[in-house]
Amino acid sequence: MCRVRKTRHSFPQSRSVRLFVMMVAFFAVPSFAHDAETVPGRAPMSELWVEPSDLSSRDLFYGPGGSALAPRSDTEFRFTGEDTRGHSKGYDVKDPQGRKWDVKIGEEAQAEVAVSRILWAIGYHQPVAYYVPRWRMNGGPTSKPDPGRFRLSSDHKTLGDWSWSKNPFVDTRPLHGLIVINTLLNNWDLTKSNNRIYGGTKGSRQTHRRYVVQDVGGSLAKTKWPVGTRNNIEEFESQNLLKSVHDDHVEFDYRARHQMLLGDISPADVAWACRLLDRLSDRQLDDAFRAGGYSKPIRERFARKIRQKIQEGLELENPPRRSH
Repeated sequence: MCRVRKTRHSFPQSRSVRLFVMMVAFFAVPSFAHDAETVPGRAPMSELWVEPSDLSSRDLFYGPGGSALAPRSDTEFRFTGEDTRGHSKGYDVKDPQGRKWDVKIGEEAQAEVAVSRILWAIGYHQPVAYYVPRWRMNGGPTSKPDPGRFRLSSDHKTLGDWSWSKNPFVDTRPLHGLIVINTLLNNWDLTKSNNRIYGGTKGSRQTHRRYVVQDVGGSLAKTKWPVGTRNNIEEFESQNLLKSVHDDHVEFDYRARHQMLLGDISPADVAWACRLLDRLSDRQLDDAFRAGGYSKPIRERFARKIRQKIQEGLELENPPRRSH
């Protein structure tokens, strides 16, 4: 268990300036342009996060799509396109029922499913996604592709991207908590292009916008500058959650880009996020990694390290009293 150094630190930040910014945000009329680059406005918190009242019963193996939508290994998927953008290559395919899937191949596939399951379990919107170790494809460059992350794309419309610094939830506890959780899972790729605004399609059960951190494959390894690693248990074990705690600010053991996102995170934000994560049972945490195709020894190591990081955050709930 790491010992977090507690120090005092003052920040040259004007309360009046912050109050003015918050008042502007409150009265601003949100304009949801295609890229969602708007001044912060009001939107229902349910578009970002919903209190998970059923957390203890959530199935982290099958996730939000349940077992009914899980791709079967004996199904032949029809190739409709190839994705060569970004770090991981992939394919666009259709299943026999006409559903469209975005398939990601490579080292991010496992991590993306496991992290997505954890985020969904604690109330953050996530796409329907599965890790499929064996599958067949018709009409593509290969008939027997590598294992892949299947993400359902035909159950929603993508309305655009959203920015961490300009969105309707700036300065709210759930948004800060989302940053904390991504930091705890060593997601070093917190770029705007990885965030999507989902809208419902005809016949969809979803009727409102959903703000989703969609691409979370740059996780579960080491955060480094400028580019971290992915899906590596040894490197994930090498970093803790926190380096130090000040009166109203925490310093994360986070060495990647996007440091500016961590500047307003308070000890209370960290404790809130870790309280949510701590509600996951050992079985659920194991199921999240089992859904990503990890072996039992690796699942146990990931879970153990995550529990250690959660405990770091929970310790901020009852800080030691200062002597005078």
